[in-house]
Amino acid sequence: MEAKKIPEVILNSGQKMPLIGLGTAAIPLPPNEALTCILIDAFEVGYRHFDTASLYESEEALGKAVAKALELGLIKNRDEVFITSKLWATDAHHDLVLPALKTSLQKLGLEYVDLYLIHWPVRMKPEAKGHENILKENVIPFDMNGTWEAMEECYRLGLAKSIGVSNFGIKKISQILENGTIPPAVNQVEMSPSWQQGKLREFCKEKGIHVSAWSPLGAYKTSYGSNAVMESPILKDIANARQKTVAQIALRWIHEQGASAIVRSFNKERMKQNLEIFDWELCQEESQKFSQIPQQRMYTGKSFVTENGPYKSLEELWDGDP
Repeated sequence: MEAKKIPEVILNSGQKMPLIGLGTAAIPLPPNEALTCILIDAFEVGYRHFDTASLYESEEALGKAVAKALELGLIKNRDEVFITSKLWATDAHHDLVLPALKTSLQKLGLEYVDLYLIHWPVRMKPEAKGHENILKENVIPFDMNGTWEAMEECYRLGLAKSIGVSNFGIKKISQILENGTIPPAVNQVEMSPSWQQGKLREFCKEKGIHVSAWSPLGAYKTSYGSNAVMESPILKDIANARQKTVAQIALRWIHEQGASAIVRSFNKERMKQNLEIFDWELCQEESQKFSQIPQQRMYTGKSFVTENGPYKSLEELWDGDP
């Protein structure tokens, strides 16, 4: 069975990016071999965009899955896959950006990534690696201009076909646009029916920056997630009436807002369902109901807020949109 082709967006870098990607962040992370098998399942059902990060420790398994997909003939060449990776905060120092990307490429076994993002507008002490070290005392002032300059170098060297940011608010993106020479191609942020990001999306659209949604389903049934999307009575009603899953309704809404979605299901059947959102539309009445969904950010980022650090409040971290 031939996998369905996923629609693509053309980024401001000229590169094409599939509008649904499979995320590889998980706590706990499956062992490498198991994760590689899961990712092969994703290739089989049609995923061609995969999202990883230095912090996730899934780059090696993803690299093996790409090699295996080529070997099995699921893809004909590297160009058929879109790989996103991210610079972690401990490497958000001007001189550490390029080495960090080279390390990621080594783990992936690739010559380039399609998209490289600054994971957070945060810098941490270089030695404070790993989830367990995301602590207030490890946060130090962020050199936005220096870090972005090094990201531009990664682009010019061809090691990243597009560069962008993640979890950046309007003020921080504006600073990059004012001081940089290459605009971010993507801003990957928390976005779902329960955190709709209207103002930020409007700004990014105006500036030609594509918005990509992480946790588009509220990271349901994870240690850090929320049931605000998957248990939403409004979404359940629409799903029942349309004979769709709640996830499909949520993902279709994101697609209709002009954003892409990074979904993370390791279940092959759900992976397949999450791709079945492109051949139907929400009607106007259904779309309007989304404005009734209570809004709350799921991941606050409070670990990055500290009296002595660069962000003394959540307002400062999120540019006034906490």
